[in-house]
Amino acid sequence: MKRFIAFVRKEFHHILRDWRTLIILFGMPIIQILLFGFAITNEIKDASIAILDQANDAHSKALINKILSTDYFKLEQYLSNQSQIEPVFRKGKVKEVIIFERDFSQKLDKEKISGIQLLADATDPNTATIILNYTQGIIAGYQADQNVLSRLPFNIQVQTEMFYNKELKGVYLFVPGLIAIILMLVSAMMTSISITKEKEFGTMEILLATPMRPGIIIIAKVIPYLLLSFINALIILTLGYFVFGVPVHGSITLLLFEMILFVLTVLSLGIFISTVTSSQQVALMASLMGLMLPTILLSGFIFPIENMPLLLQIISNIVPAKWFIIIIKNIMLKGTGLAIIWEETLIIFGFMIFFISLSVKNFKPRLA
Repeated sequence: MKRFIAFVRKEFHHILRDWRTLIILFGMPIIQILLFGFAITNEIKDASIAILDQANDAHSKALINKILSTDYFKLEQYLSNQSQIEPVFRKGKVKEVIIFERDFSQKLDKEKISGIQLLADATDPNTATIILNYTQGIIAGYQADQNVLSRLPFNIQVQTEMFYNKELKGVYLFVPGLIAIILMLVSAMMTSISITKEKEFGTMEILLATPMRPGIIIIAKVIPYLLLSFINALIILTLGYFVFGVPVHGSITLLLFEMILFVLTVLSLGIFISTVTSSQQVALMASLMGLMLPTILLSGFIFPIENMPLLLQIISNIVPAKWFIIIIKNIMLKGTGLAIIWEETLIIFGFMIFFISLSVKNFKPRLA
């Protein structure tokens, strides 16, 4: 019994003195519960909307104030004409456009009926549906309050329309997101074990003996994975188009260019992980745990980022998949060009340069 207790004490001692083990035991559960608790929500908060008030009268102003007084919406822009609707949706920030018909108050007071049109960006069909439901609920509440004070009740007719996804197909959300998620995880995992594999198999000495510079070695390691990952991306895109009917309204050339750029970024991230880990097991765990949860939860793939706490919104900016999902949705579903997505493209390019630089820096001491 004493020997058994001694073994137990020894095992506790080994666990407690290894900070990596402690992080896995206590750090990961805390991070997971915080991420899942704050990120997974179906509530809408501070959704950006635009308003086209063609009436600009008493009832339209009162209803606008009622909509904006809630925590659900924030005003992104007042529109002056209907030709601004499509461009404002293409920019990606506005989730809904509310249109008041002309003589809104006059028709309510005299004819007891008037109309409002609600347009929603349905590239995320779940969010679009929730936003429309919230808006319709506020309009219905305003109508009920006004009818209490009126002898003759009036009726506000609400017409809804979904942009880019009229049938509210879920695959329009999941296929672009899955392209980013699969490329992020598979490409990073493949490259993260590349250099650690050399260490474990004892072939690192061969690399060290080569006259090539660290940058050249890293590029040579990335090229095969680049080609394989690009083929993987084409397969996913083809299946999405022919099997699930997800359209590609924009330029195929631009889409393929963005895919190559994202794959290069992810491969660079995987190479960086491989330069700072000592074994394939550690590298694989770092790729899975360090990339999988943030990529799924903080990229906007499933859960809208604007609904999350400010801290998580800030952290989401360092997740490359977030920017790629914005790009791929714009090209595939909205048909936008580089003029709209150049900022996101530049951010991904910056990530690529950053990870390549870190990889070269961490690889140099091993060549010395």
